[in-house]
Amino acid sequence: MKTLLLLFVAGFLSLTSLAQDKPLEINLYPGEIPNQLPGTDEEKLEVRPNKSQSITNVRKPTLTVFLPAKGKGNGTAVVICPGGGYTKLAFSHEGTDVARKFAEQGVAAFVLKYRLPDSAVSPQPELAPLQDAQQALLTVRKLAKEWQVDPKRVGIMGFSAGGHLASTAGTHFMREAIPNPEKLSLRPDFMVLVYPVISSDTTITHRGSFNLLLGKKASADKRKQFSNDLQVTPDTPPTFLVHATDDKSVPVQNSLLFYQALLQHKIPAELHVYQNGGHGFGLINKTTQDLWFDRCLHWMASNNLLPQVKSK
Repeated sequence: MKTLLLLFVAGFLSLTSLAQDKPLEINLYPGEIPNQLPGTDEEKLEVRPNKSQSITNVRKPTLTVFLPAKGKGNGTAVVICPGGGYTKLAFSHEGTDVARKFAEQGVAAFVLKYRLPDSAVSPQPELAPLQDAQQALLTVRKLAKEWQVDPKRVGIMGFSAGGHLASTAGTHFMREAIPNPEKLSLRPDFMVLVYPVISSDTTITHRGSFNLLLGKKASADKRKQFSNDLQVTPDTPPTFLVHATDDKSVPVQNSLLFYQALLQHKIPAELHVYQNGGHGFGLINKTTQDLWFDRCLHWMASNNLLPQVKSK
């Protein structure tokens, strides 16, 4: 399996100078995809007039690789899970655009095209996204040397429903949902959650995401299992959260509850709540001059994930 992955890497290294414009996309699973039903590949890419990309009907999960320019990497890596309510992937707005920004800062970034929960694709639809997130972390660690990544500085990031997936990876890592014969760690070393879906509490949940992931008739216990504020432990990774108070799609209480749970378990955490911004603002919240991405970089530096920026 590693031989196949190395072939992809070799091809990538020969195109390093083109990394930012033509990133390499590799199959997430070099062999058989777990939890997969046979069927026709009906994946659809929609390119909107503003050039943003949206992907639906994912059957073949992939990683799109953004490495820093030669000599600029700092060893930190992040797997990025775009949002889309578990019905689509906002692949550029909450994926490749963000990955390019990280690569500019010396962080290796990997955009995950994960399977959406679909009973036509997976016999256990609720498990497929988590499997893909775990496989992405496993792949980055397995190829850490080739990608010049520190395997102890591999984090995960997610927006909206992708934030739910990222927080699931960060709170359910003891459950190995994929083959892992080498017993590499499936725990992300840090999390970045941007307007994330977190809670199944009916007063604040994003019903669409939970219904698509678990089904409308999911038991209370199943919904509680995937309510990630209730799954935080002392081993949960350090976390950076961003949300807007006026988010009407995913109420800010989702981030507040997760932050409170992190504090309760003494997990290093930072939360930035903007007065305005709504939902889905991606890299730029147009209601403020403040850039949450810069704040994220500062938080990463303060947690030894990036070089410290010296004051002028």
